[in-house]
Amino acid sequence: MNTIKINSKKTKIIAHRGLSGIELENTCSSFIAAANRSYFGIETDVHCTLDNKFIIHHDNSTKRLSTKTLEIEKTEYKVLRELQLTKSNSLARTDYKMPNVEEYLNICQTYNKNCIIELKNEFSKPQVKKLVKLIEKSSSTEFFNNNIIFISFWPNNLINLRELLPTAHLQFLYNHPVNKDVFGLLTTYNLNLDLEYSYITKDLIKTLHKQGKKVNCWTLDDPTIAKKLISWGIDYITTNILE
Repeated sequence: MNTIKINSKKTKIIAHRGLSGIELENTCSSFIAAANRSYFGIETDVHCTLDNKFIIHHDNSTKRLSTKTLEIEKTEYKVLRELQLTKSNSLARTDYKMPNVEEYLNICQTYNKNCIIELKNEFSKPQVKKLVKLIEKSSSTEFFNNNIIFISFWPNNLINLRELLPTAHLQFLYNHPVNKDVFGLLTTYNLNLDLEYSYITKDLIKTLHKQGKKVNCWTLDDPTIAKKLISWGIDYITTNILE
C-alpha cells in the first residue's frame, strides 16, 4: 500500500497523525513514514496526563488502539508510555507505543518537516505554558520560530497561546458552518482556520484570504474533492493518505 499522489500545486499537504493511512496513527512509525515523503507537515495530538506530563494520542482513552482501556488524563505518564498499542490488520508490532512530544519533535526536525500540534482537550493556562516551554527547549530557535503550528478546538487554548506567542501560527479547529462569532475569534486573536472539509466553500476561502487568513481542512482523503479545493486556492489539506 502507498499514498495516493495528487497535484497539490501551491497547497501544502499535512500528514494526519503521521501517515496514518499506512502506519498506526500517532506513533513514531507513522511520523517517520510521513517524514520520508513529500509532506509539508506532520500533525499530531497532545494530551496532559494525570501527573501533568505530555503524551501523544488522539482519543481520550486507549480503548480503540489497545486491549487495555485507560483514560489518558486519568493515567500516569509512565503507565501510558509502557502500553502496547495495536493495529487490527497488522502483525504483532512491539514498536507501536505512545510517543512523547520530544520524540515527535526530533523526527520533524531531523527530516525538516513542519509540526502541526493539536492541544487535544482544554488545557489550563499553566499547562499551556509548560507545553510551550517543553517544545521550545526541544527545538532549535529557528525551528521553534518558523516550523510550529498550533491547532485546537478550544478557544482558550489558542487565546493562552497567543498571549505567550504573539507571532505564532495558530489555527482554530472547527466542524460547523462558519458564523460571525468564528470570524470574530479569528480577527481578535489573529488566528487562521482549520475547518472540517465538508464546510469549505470557494467563497469562504476567498473571504478569509481577503482578511489575510489561511485555510486548512481536515480530514480529506478523496482526491477528487481535494483537486476541487486546490483549484479554489485552499492553503493546507490535512489527510491520512493523499500526498
